Amino acid sequence: MSFLLILTTFLVATSAQTEADALLKWKKSLYQSAALASWSTRNSTSHCSWFGITCDPAGNVVQISVQSSSINGTLDSLNFSSFSNLVSLNLSDNILQGSIPSGISNLSKLNSLDLGTNSFGNFVPPEIGDLSELVYLSLFNNNLVGPVPSQLSRLSKVRHFDLGHNHLNNTEYSNFSAMPSVLYLSLFLNNLTGFFPQFILKCTNLTYLHLSQNAFFGPIPASLANLSRLRELHLGTNNFIGGIPSVLSLISGLRVLELGDNSLGGPLPSSLSQLKFLERLDVTNARINSTIPPELGVCTNLNYIHLASNQLSGPLPFTFVNLTKMRLFDINSNNLSGEIPGHLPDSLSQLPNLYYFSVFTNNLTGTIPPDFGRNGMLQHVDLSYNSFFVPTGKAFKDDSPHAYVGNPGLCGDFQGLISCYAANKNSHSHHKILILVFLLIAGVVLLLAIILAILVFSRKKRVEKIEIERANKDVTNSIWERDGKFSFSDIVNATDNFNEVFCIGQGEFGSVYKAELSVGQVIAVKRIQAQDAEDVQDINKKSFENEIRALTEVRHRNIVKLHGFCLSGDYMYLVYEYLEKGSFSDVLYGSQGERELDWAMRVKVIRGIAHALAYLHHDCTPPIVHRDIKLNNILLDSEFEPRLSDFGTAKLLGLGSTSWISMAGTYGYMAPELAYTMQFTEKCDVYSFGVVALEIMMGQHPGDLLSSLPSVSSSLENDLLLKDVLDQRLTPPPPPPPDNWLKKWFFYSR
Repeated sequence: MSFLLILTTFLVATSAQTEADALLKWKKSLYQSAALASWSTRNSTSHCSWFGITCDPAGNVVQISVQSSSINGTLDSLNFSSFSNLVSLNLSDNILQGSIPSGISNLSKLNSLDLGTNSFGNFVPPEIGDLSELVYLSLFNNNLVGPVPSQLSRLSKVRHFDLGHNHLNNTEYSNFSAMPSVLYLSLFLNNLTGFFPQFILKCTNLTYLHLSQNAFFGPIPASLANLSRLRELHLGTNNFIGGIPSVLSLISGLRVLELGDNSLGGPLPSSLSQLKFLERLDVTNARINSTIPPELGVCTNLNYIHLASNQLSGPLPFTFVNLTKMRLFDINSNNLSGEIPGHLPDSLSQLPNLYYFSVFTNNLTGTIPPDFGRNGMLQHVDLSYNSFFVPTGKAFKDDSPHAYVGNPGLCGDFQGLISCYAANKNSHSHHKILILVFLLIAGVVLLLAIILAILVFSRKKRVEKIEIERANKDVTNSIWERDGKFSFSDIVNATDNFNEVFCIGQGEFGSVYKAELSVGQVIAVKRIQAQDAEDVQDINKKSFENEIRALTEVRHRNIVKLHGFCLSGDYMYLVYEYLEKGSFSDVLYGSQGERELDWAMRVKVIRGIAHALAYLHHDCTPPIVHRDIKLNNILLDSEFEPRLSDFGTAKLLGLGSTSWISMAGTYGYMAPELAYTMQFTEKCDVYSFGVVALEIMMGQHPGDLLSSLPSVSSSLENDLLLKDVLDQRLTPPPPPPPDNWLKKWFFYSR
């Protein structure tokens, strides 16, 4: 019995050593990678503690997960036969090249293979079809070519099948009919041709289907309705014809329907109104030639409608006012006529989430609703090339002429437009007035030229004086809040002309005052010095402009609200909502840090700032980079809900998603790469957010911790424990319940 135990122990140790040697040999063939620093012969007997390596209780490697680690090289020297117990291999989002080795078929127990977003070339190895236990397969976004091997049809257990964004060509799909269990299927952006693949119609458990940007042709099969579990259907940018099958409405759980950039023709079926859960409808440039069915107004979950570049005609259905979740509405370049629904209690102007509204190049008429665009979210409006009248008063936040050009009956109180009063006059009388005005101007132009030549030097000073007086007058009479609740004079009275008694803070760019207005509203006012040394003045002005440019474009619960701004005399003013708790830095390092900031409250603050940054980086166009994420720029309301503030150094990214800058931000929070690349992206904010998150959980700035961790291996030698770095003023949070990583993976992959 003892002999068997010794033999078993020897075999396990030998297997572990073989696995460690195989990993070290592969690492040696790669270009230098900091992520694999812990893979070292010094601790080869404990390879289970290496980065990205997970072992079972017997010491066998069961998971290799080193995604997003900039690993550069090939898989040629990785001996797959050494990992007989491996169940998960994830090398996605790296720089791996060459071919996918056929030896990968030796991983007989593998159930998850993710090699997506690399630079693998050549063909898809047919040996992958021998991985009979495979449930998750992703080769997305590589440079793979050739047909899809028919051997992959043997993967009867696969549920996630993603070969998208490669250079594969047409293949024989009939071989794949043995894959009914697949839930996620993506052949997106390949060179696939032919009719709609019939094997897909047998995948009855399918929930996600993405065949966009290929060259499929022929009709969309009506039997797609049999895929009753389908949630997303992407068939855009192909050559499908024959109209939109009305039976698609039988897929009751469908949330995304994307059929744009095809040659479908025919009507937009009214039966789509049966898709109660539909959130996104994209049929742009599909040669649809009907009216917009008013029945779509019952799909109250719709938040994205893109019907541009078709032959749609008739009026815009009034039932669309029921789509209160609508965020984007684009029906440009059609033949729609009639008026935009308005002047009624439930008008388009009351869609609370609408931020993009484009109807240019149609035949729409009538007067634009005067309250349209006052919902606080609308960022883009394009009404050009129709037959609109614009009402008097300011109806939109962006009143630039390009949004209204091409409307022959256009009038309104906008710069460059004729007033609606003048537009209603008799055209003959109008011409006579114009001739008279022209003659009067011609008669005095010579006299004006002489006067202007004499007064050329004094005119400049007079203009400057007039502009200053006009600016002061505009400040006094300007309405700060959109609904006219208060003016600048109310702020002056509330702060006793900015008496220091009302000052609640001072920063690099100015002082902040608390103002309790007579209407009962409490606000915070930042006053910035406008007249100073030339270099300081330029910095202050740039900060003032950045703050306005950023905060007038954003609307988010975790970003401080800007009520108004102006320039008066020697100062520039910015007016914000007042946050009762003030700076998070003062709260964390004050007495409240121990008394009120428990772990749940700190996680709440971190989550709120994460949501704000996700909004700035992904929901704003162009994206906004804050560049100075730190505790002092996080404010708290009475419920400890965070607000990100101080956008004085913020930048708007262009199409390239990067920019070259001078140094900005706060040392200790800036990403290290800025010191030598001077190039900023959204990742700079993400690094600063990581420092802030650590500081909140530690109760102190993590600078010492970061400088003491030069490598993963050294941190292991120092026996650094989580409980030692958490804020010692609080009781450590309880550990999470034990969990099986494989069960968790299956849960999230369903």
